[in-house]
Amino acid sequence: MAIRVLIVDDSAVVRELLTRELSSDPELSVVGSAPDPYVARDMIVQLKPDVITLDVEMPRMDGLTFLRKLMHYYPMPIIILSSLTPQGGEIAMEALEAGAVEVMCKPGSAYAVGDLAVQLIDVIKAAAHVNVRRPRPVPVVALTHSAAAFTALARTTNQVVAIGASTGGTTALQDILVAMPANAPGIVIVQHMPEHFTRSFAERLNTICAVEVKEAENGDSVMPGRALIAPGNYHMVLRRSGANYMVEVKSGPLVSRHRPSVDVLFKSVARYAGRNAVGVILTGMGRDGAQGLLEMKQAGAATIAQDEASCVVFGMPREAIALGAADITLPLLQIGSQILNRVAIAA
Repeated sequence: MAIRVLIVDDSAVVRELLTRELSSDPELSVVGSAPDPYVARDMIVQLKPDVITLDVEMPRMDGLTFLRKLMHYYPMPIIILSSLTPQGGEIAMEALEAGAVEVMCKPGSAYAVGDLAVQLIDVIKAAAHVNVRRPRPVPVVALTHSAAAFTALARTTNQVVAIGASTGGTTALQDILVAMPANAPGIVIVQHMPEHFTRSFAERLNTICAVEVKEAENGDSVMPGRALIAPGNYHMVLRRSGANYMVEVKSGPLVSRHRPSVDVLFKSVARYAGRNAVGVILTGMGRDGAQGLLEMKQAGAATIAQDEASCVVFGMPREAIALGAADITLPLLQIGSQILNRVAIAA
């Protein structure tokens, strides 16, 4: 049965183009389009769509307000379309916190919607199978670990934790990073997000985590107490000089259909950190990161995959597990402590 899609956008041109592009895929059925949330509300009740694409800036009621109301009264998979601006990045974070499955960058021109639709089709197909959960409150930074574990972490200055995530990853990463103590080993992260969105994401995490969280810049040191997130539209690789690690941020072709790519990061960590690393692959669609995690394992790193039950989309972890790349598969809320245990053992 085709996935039923409702398009909510105040632009008649965008609605028409999205309807045409999405309808070209036989697995999708655009059951309707609405110019604002009030019309959309009635269409949801009548048409019972499986997935909604939702513009943020609309008359009568903005998309974020509508999203929050839907997730409270009628939770369902919602994909937000946001502008590629710093303000759009902030809105994206609010939308994900409110329960959106994914946030995608809206083209600057309505006539560029066809380019967006190619990726949007894949996201809709993944979103249709998401087990939508109501948003959870931001966790408080308060964990207890043994004194031995903290001592081990303090001694460990050459450990690297590499994490890759996509759809559903913003919440998953938050859960892991708030579990990290202030002296946690250096962390490098690829989360599939557009440009500008990663900066807002890092800034938000930095306000709730004991470790410093920042969008990576070329030459940034990877050191205890710091988590670096690859900037949208740029690859991030690990480099080493003696006992010191740093990152290189660079452009380049899409890898595994993404930039930044988890595979690019993981392969560099395998090369430069080897057994001094821990690799973690989290929720997300596709297979980006699976081969890279395998190379990390082959280089002696400890490797962890998120389990299916706690994933929003069990795509990337499933592919990694199928390759034999994961040493262990765990529920999301156990991954943070497992990272600390692996680092303490390695120390």
